[in-house]
Amino acid sequence: MEHNILIIGGNGLVGKTIARILQSRNPDITIFIGGRKGGKTDRDLKIDVTDPASLRIISDKKINLIILSVNDKSDHVLQYAIDHHIDYLDITKSTPDLVKAYNLAEKADVSSRIVFSSGWMGGIVPGLVNAISKNIHDISDVKLFVYYSVKDLAGESSAHFMAENVSVPFSNYKNDRPVFVRNFLNKETFDFSFGIGKRVAYNFDVPDLYILNKVERVPNVNVKMTYSSKFITWLLGGFQYIRLFDILSLKERRAIFSASGNGDQSVFEIVVKNKTGEKKLSLQSTKGQAELTALSAVLHTEELLRNPHENHVYFSHQLHEPQLLLAQLNAYETIHINTPS
Repeated sequence: MEHNILIIGGNGLVGKTIARILQSRNPDITIFIGGRKGGKTDRDLKIDVTDPASLRIISDKKINLIILSVNDKSDHVLQYAIDHHIDYLDITKSTPDLVKAYNLAEKADVSSRIVFSSGWMGGIVPGLVNAISKNIHDISDVKLFVYYSVKDLAGESSAHFMAENVSVPFSNYKNDRPVFVRNFLNKETFDFSFGIGKRVAYNFDVPDLYILNKVERVPNVNVKMTYSSKFITWLLGGFQYIRLFDILSLKERRAIFSASGNGDQSVFEIVVKNKTGEKKLSLQSTKGQAELTALSAVLHTEELLRNPHENHVYFSHQLHEPQLLLAQLNAYETIHINTPS
């Protein structure tokens, strides 16, 4: 079967990285790149997610799978994929946008695979939680700790995501109930692996909070983040404490979060508790978060191409056998995973 895959937002950092990894691992597929400005070849498609009329070219090119790597708040691409029976993989949404899109898809008559992969680093965290747990139903508590390097080549979309959501309250979950909190408050000290050491980490909103509680039914879920710069971590906590972000414009907030380096490691740690004790998984991407997010999207894509998953609405971790997902990540040369006993 011919596979024509469209990456919308394919000219951005993550989109380009998805295309590079996907093509290198699957030389027989045809990759199209969608962007607002189009391009010089017949594989560069002029697509603006705010203009539904621009999506008609997707059917003209006989696209089998759309990978969405750009923010589509109105869900025009999702609706087009549903209406035209095209497989769809979205890696871009904030928690509120994810919930809205998921509800839209669940109510629709779906005749393709609709996959939401907007969790941290391409939606792999719930799958890794399952990989280190004998039974997801025995888990009482999941904590995710994120190390974010200011030197990481993160891309514009990551900065915009933080700027747009920093002032928005969100929910952690305690005893299966939402507890409203704010980003960069409620500090907790955590001892990070890979030579990082003890760092103060603060609340951070990622869709995994919703997915782990509402989909995997983990009653207690919490996410904390620290920056590589202790001063920046402290400063952002101070800004949030005095509510400075509330009065800054979006442009000013984007300026605060816009720094992107030339490349550095990205690290996250998962701590899972059940009745018998605690388990931990530590993951390092030596080439940073864009590489890991793109690799995750590629693994989800390859799973859709390789196995006959039914037409349905999925979160991306539901496509995978957890141990196989763990093995595939571990096999990638720039990914290092520790699971101490």
